[in-house]
Amino acid sequence: MKNYILLCLTIIIVFSFDSYSQQSKVNSADKKYDHYAYIDAIKTYERVAEKGYKSEDMFKKLGNSYYFNSEFEGAAKWYGELFAMNTNVESEYYYRYAQSLKSTGQIDKANKILDEFDSKFKNDSRGKLYAGNLNYLDQIKENSGRYTIENAGINSKYSDYGTFVHNNKVYFASARDTGNFSQRKHKWTNEYFTNIYMADVDSVKVSKIKNALNTKFHESSPVFTKDGKTIYFTRNNYLTGKKGKDVNKTTLIKIYKATLENGKWANVTPLSFDSDNYSTAHPALSPDEKTLYFASDMPGTLGQSDIFKVAINSNGDFGTPENLGNSINTEGKETFPYVTNEDEIYFASDGHPGLGGLDVFVGEIAKDGTIRNIQNLGNDVNSPKDDFAYVIDPVSRKGYFSSNKDGGQGSDDIYKFLETKRLRCIQELSGLITDAETGAILPGAKVTLFNNQMETVATTIADATGSYSFPVECGKTYNVRAEKTDYTTREVSITIEKTTGKTTLSIALEKSTCKVTVGDDLGKCFGIKMIYFDLDKYNIRPEAALDLEKILATLNDYPTMKIDIRSHTDSRATFKYNEVLSNNRAKSTISWLIKNGIAPNRLTGRGYGETELVNKCADGVPCTEEEHQQNRRSEFIITAL
Repeated sequence: MKNYILLCLTIIIVFSFDSYSQQSKVNSADKKYDHYAYIDAIKTYERVAEKGYKSEDMFKKLGNSYYFNSEFEGAAKWYGELFAMNTNVESEYYYRYAQSLKSTGQIDKANKILDEFDSKFKNDSRGKLYAGNLNYLDQIKENSGRYTIENAGINSKYSDYGTFVHNNKVYFASARDTGNFSQRKHKWTNEYFTNIYMADVDSVKVSKIKNALNTKFHESSPVFTKDGKTIYFTRNNYLTGKKGKDVNKTTLIKIYKATLENGKWANVTPLSFDSDNYSTAHPALSPDEKTLYFASDMPGTLGQSDIFKVAINSNGDFGTPENLGNSINTEGKETFPYVTNEDEIYFASDGHPGLGGLDVFVGEIAKDGTIRNIQNLGNDVNSPKDDFAYVIDPVSRKGYFSSNKDGGQGSDDIYKFLETKRLRCIQELSGLITDAETGAILPGAKVTLFNNQMETVATTIADATGSYSFPVECGKTYNVRAEKTDYTTREVSITIEKTTGKTTLSIALEKSTCKVTVGDDLGKCFGIKMIYFDLDKYNIRPEAALDLEKILATLNDYPTMKIDIRSHTDSRATFKYNEVLSNNRAKSTISWLIKNGIAPNRLTGRGYGETELVNKCADGVPCTEEEHQQNRRSEFIITAL
């Protein structure tokens, strides 16, 4: 019995000592992890794990250490161990695990995790994007097969990424060892710090920029102004030999600006909105060079990093950065923006549905600055790994992107491409504007193109031959309005075929035959439809806004004209309710016209409720919806000229 007790005590002591020893090693690895020394942390964590030590916190950090280095096989392994212990973890681990699984080809398992992610974390936009695009792999496949891609020929066995083309030279960041004995390695990746390099386009001869731009820390993402006199680039928070640090004593990254003086880069300064306490990176200029786009985790960021824009004032100062919003930014990472003169923004994201890691996406920049119609570029550019830093010449359709996809030379490589087929199918919509009675062409007619939300897309004037044309997107529906003095304005709706080519739409205008006088209804006089409203509502419907544009044009043509707006309802609901509803509709119509420039003293109006029905549909009389619709109307009676 004594020997048995002694044996048990020995086992307990040995086990306790071993546990203490393992915990001590974990604590050591935690310190490395906290200082972003992920490569060293991985080595220690894995030695402990191999001895059977298990910890949710350790598995999280092990998975993260691999994930932050885009080594998704290792990340998937250790996140898998985490989920084997506990699935009640933070949302980020669900998403990272799913991304890691996708990157290792385990699509079905990844989608299962994403289903759980969406179910548990209803407010996360990434889950909503996934749930709203369950066929995202089919969409990616449909967008594929549009590129010829090859290695750019300027890569090394280290990380090479982030290109910009200027004056027939390609500039990029590289962690290659150029023989500098004092060059140091970054503990995050165990590679040398990156500097900015350049090469002639279509050349494999690479040289390092030897001037004030490069330091002993990271530099990347250069972008030049068109005149070549100003450069914006990313660098660690380091200037004139001093490192800036945040409250946690960590050196983050900033966007810097330099100017060319006597053939040398000088005046290296951080931008006014930079801070020691958050990162700004990967600048991109708008085509007119009045706006700078960039990635940041500054206050107001929705996720890990968002894309922002900031105005560049005429004196070179900057405005206040604006977040591009949740139409593009997610709780994940959006980064590496690039903007073209076709109102397109390319960017990398791990928050929008993709193949794993970062994928490259493109969105349309609307006139109000919002981003819409975001699409994955397809599996030519994108892979299960990280794909990012996409730039393209809109004319030649040639460009570059960076990736750590399989088959590369280093941890990141630069690829060059030719886009052989546009993602956006563009057609030409054209036609003639003519006189409906004589067939004569009408040069000088104003032609306006509206999208299906009744937003103005473009405006043109018919040329000497009466012709007009617009570039339009395949498969979309548009409204085309033609107007000319002494003619009745006319709009036509058209849906563009889903193939490239040309669509013809000619519009014949009728002469205005009536003369407006006090007491006339503009709607009847100029063939303007009644302004209709949805049942029980008083908001301006899109088609109503289009008709109100005609009223607006007429009031602008007759600057002394005054009108009385009379709103009517059908007989459904109570008499009092209809009176209030029609009054609100009249006010809504008046407000729209005032908002668009008409002086308030030219407008009067009120609601008549159901007191002036235009047909038999009084209370208790059975009528169709179309018959009731006729009574829901607005009239525009001229009260003064």
